[in-house]
Amino acid sequence: MPGKTGFDSEKYLSQQKSAIIERVGKFRNKLYLEFGGKLIYDYHAARVLPGFDPNIKMRLLSELSDKADIILCIFAGDIERRKVRADFGITYDADVLKLIDDLRDWKIKVTAVVITRFTNQPAANIFKNKLERQGVKVYTHGPTEGYPTNVDMIVSDKGYGANAYIETRNKLVIVTGPGPGSGKLATCLSQLYHDHRRGIESGYAKFETFPIWSIPFKHPVNIAYEAATADIKDFNMIDPFHLDAYGLTAINYNRDVEAFPVLKRILEKITGTDAVYKSPTDMGVNRAGFGIIDDEVVQDAARQEIISRYFRYSCEYIMGLVDKDTVDRAAFLMGEVGVRTEDRRVVEAARQAAEKARQKSGKGNQGIFCGAALELKSGKILTGKNSPLLHAASSLILNVVKDLAGIPDRIHILSPGVIESISSLKKNILNMKSPSLDVEETLISLSISAAHNPSAQSAMEKLKELSGCAFHMTHIPSPGDAAGLRRLGVNVTSEPNLSTRGFLETF
Repeated sequence: MPGKTGFDSEKYLSQQKSAIIERVGKFRNKLYLEFGGKLIYDYHAARVLPGFDPNIKMRLLSELSDKADIILCIFAGDIERRKVRADFGITYDADVLKLIDDLRDWKIKVTAVVITRFTNQPAANIFKNKLERQGVKVYTHGPTEGYPTNVDMIVSDKGYGANAYIETRNKLVIVTGPGPGSGKLATCLSQLYHDHRRGIESGYAKFETFPIWSIPFKHPVNIAYEAATADIKDFNMIDPFHLDAYGLTAINYNRDVEAFPVLKRILEKITGTDAVYKSPTDMGVNRAGFGIIDDEVVQDAARQEIISRYFRYSCEYIMGLVDKDTVDRAAFLMGEVGVRTEDRRVVEAARQAAEKARQKSGKGNQGIFCGAALELKSGKILTGKNSPLLHAASSLILNVVKDLAGIPDRIHILSPGVIESISSLKKNILNMKSPSLDVEETLISLSISAAHNPSAQSAMEKLKELSGCAFHMTHIPSPGDAAGLRRLGVNVTSEPNLSTRGFLETF
């Protein structure tokens, strides 16, 4: 259902802010709020909940900024192995730097960065030095001795007490970081331990968008969360503690449910009283389910996201990034919601474009023929194919913006001289195997042509309308294609096929 809205961001923002303020009020001195998911550019949420503002968490923080400290956590091991955030194509340590910049742009100051499970890893030390030399306060926390079974050891001077205490000013402390396993929970609990040793009565709560506790267990939005985390083996479940305590069904996920008994004991040990929470769902302050205004729209969007995840994992398997179990899990989840890859409408259109290119070439099965397709918000689908001059994705982008600008097909919007010059540079000077233009190069060429071609200018102005559109390719995009498409904000999927016989050019 392209172009339709199923989620009310303003209603959600209002309810979410109220829920957090209410939870802060339950604790006398301070609340540490573990902030899960993506703080900015949450495109997964925007895809499965059409109408969800991908920057709504930043807006929420902005409204709370005069009442909150911000602590960023990053796992030292993720720095060392250069773990990559797939939606931006940047490493987790670069994501922290970007997040600091983004927060500053929103006039939000970071109180501190915590490098967790730190054991003097060389890359983590370099990262620490880099931050400190830019005036950012950095703390290092080592692995927690005794975790997760020896609660007496964990809640002692040798456990949480061995971590440096992070000084904060406000009653609300938001603890966040890139990806799962960044050490957010351990940082919150370490702070609680130190606070209570100092006579400060602080508490803990958790804010995550998914899974949504207030919608059905098998709702496609919750299954889409399972698809999004298939690589780390997360799965949803009915919260047994909530059901036992209140007789009510609430949805949570395996890691929270499995950790709750130990977490409850740790909180009781720290505070010296019975835990405030009877279930992991109690700990949460998520109001996302109450922002859904058209369930049919979000269900359809979630099904599309599950298909997208299957394609992504299939490509990552070819590239050696995930195992076969992850691909099989995504395929199983497609079956759970009753969809096939062909239910993503751009898939078959891209395949047909590649086949037409093969037939038109007259070369039989020789050569590599790539097709690409994009679905506009109106529902119209356009296609492109590769040629000696353009990658399939580049051809499609040009076809789409010409269509949106009402430019006849016979009119060229790229200057032949510009294309020839770039192709000559690639082939004759840089010694690249293929002189054809990828998406990044095509966008630069379009901007140059726009300086003296009114049609190119009109077409370039339509690029912003591509954001959020479904886009499919019959081959894994090249680095230049992937970077350009990411900047355009299209929702890209591709078949797990290499677009070149050269491994270096693909990876």
